[in-house]
Amino acid sequence: MDFSSLHLEKARYDQSQDISDLVNLTYRGDLGWTRETHIIGGDRTNRQAIESAMCNPNAHFLVVNLPKILASCIYVAKEKEHAYIGFFSVHPSLQGRGLGKYVLEQAETFVLRNMGIHKFVMFVVSQRRELIEFYQRRGYFRTGRIEAYPLHMGIGVPRIAGLTIEYLEKLLD
Repeated sequence: MDFSSLHLEKARYDQSQDISDLVNLTYRGDLGWTRETHIIGGDRTNRQAIESAMCNPNAHFLVVNLPKILASCIYVAKEKEHAYIGFFSVHPSLQGRGLGKYVLEQAETFVLRNMGIHKFVMFVVSQRRELIEFYQRRGYFRTGRIEAYPLHMGIGVPRIAGLTIEYLEKLLD
């Protein structure tokens, strides 16, 4: 896939429903390697949660728009000495072509240039080994911090017992 014509840009507030739909399709849809429907039920997010995140003055939602679909989104938020990464999604029909790698790199560059932060933090479902391995190939490392699945965040209901989340970090020079 040729990324030279793709641009990561700040999301518009009126894209909140499209972002919510993309995140839910990516993680709770029927297609793509990032789906979690076999271990988590329910929606991953909703329009209100996206709008709330968009209102954070220390954060940005970044998107890749294609003519007919929202191709990708990623959320970056300054939290003390690090940037939190969340809601990272690539449309299932575009997965496996390097778009996720490209968007993640562009988001990290955006954070370095615009926020002056060199440390990135995210959490993923511990049972998603292939997702953890994707991030490890991108320079993220396992911190050893593992917590119970955050039911209080309203990001779905576990379908298996003992579901946990694991924190990953990356440091850039």
